Amino acid sequence: MRTTLIAGNWKMNGSLQSVIELVEAIKAGDVNNAQLAVCPPAIYLMKVGGMLEGSRIALGAQNVCDQESGAFTGEIAASMLKECGCQYAIVGHSERRALYQETDELVARRFAMALSSGITPILCIGESLDERESGDTEVVVSRQLDAVIESQGISAIAQCVIAYEPVWAIGTGKVATPEQAQAVHQYLRDKLASLDALVAEQVQILYGGSMNASNAGELLSQPDIDGGLIGGASLKAADFIAIGQSV
Repeated sequence: MRTTLIAGNWKMNGSLQSVIELVEAIKAGDVNNAQLAVCPPAIYLMKVGGMLEGSRIALGAQNVCDQESGAFTGEIAASMLKECGCQYAIVGHSERRALYQETDELVARRFAMALSSGITPILCIGESLDERESGDTEVVVSRQLDAVIESQGISAIAQCVIAYEPVWAIGTGKVATPEQAQAVHQYLRDKLASLDALVAEQVQILYGGSMNASNAGELLSQPDIDGGLIGGASLKAADFIAIGQSV
C-alpha cells in the first residue's frame, strides 16, 4: 500500500531565524499518518538537516545540477545534497521550466543525477491554463513524463515521486477540483500501468496546486492522490501540520 507524502517547498523564502522557528514548530507537530518532508532554500540545507536529525521529517532540495562537478557556477551537485542529508530533490518544477527555460531533456538529466546519488527525485509535471483550456493536459504531462522514461527507463519511475502541479493553480489561489485532480492522477497511473503495472501501483503521485489545510482532506481522499507538494501553506507550521493531520 502506498504511503502518503506531504512535502513542503519553501521556495526562496525565509531568513535563518524564521527557518529555525519553522522547523522547530513542525517538529513539535503531531503527524502520524503521513511522511513529512521539507525543502528549504539551499543555503539553509545544512542547518535544517542538523535540526531534523532523529526526527521523522525528511530533508529535500529544491533543485539539483545535472553534472557531477566542475565549472558550473551557482549549481549544486547531487553528491553535495547527499552530504547535507537530502533524501529528496525537486526536479522540473514549473517555475524552473518557465522562468529558467529548463527543457524536458534537462529535467531528465537532473532526475538521473539525483537518482544515481541515492536521492529520490520529486518529478514535477503539469500544464498551463492555455494548455488545459485547449484540451492538451494529457499531451503535456505525457511529454514531460516520457522524457524521463525514454531517458532512464520505466524502472526509474519506481524510485521517484511524481508531483502533478497544474501551473494555473500554483500560487494563484485556484485549485483543481478533487475530480479534476483525480482525473489527471488516474491518467498518469494508467499510462504507467500500460508499461509496468507494478511500477504504477507503487509510485507516489502528489498533487501540487495550492493544496492547503482547508482543501487537503478532500483532495487526499481521492484514490490516486498520494500526498501533496505544498508551497505557501508549508511556510506556516500550523497549516503544514494540519495538512499532514488531514490524511
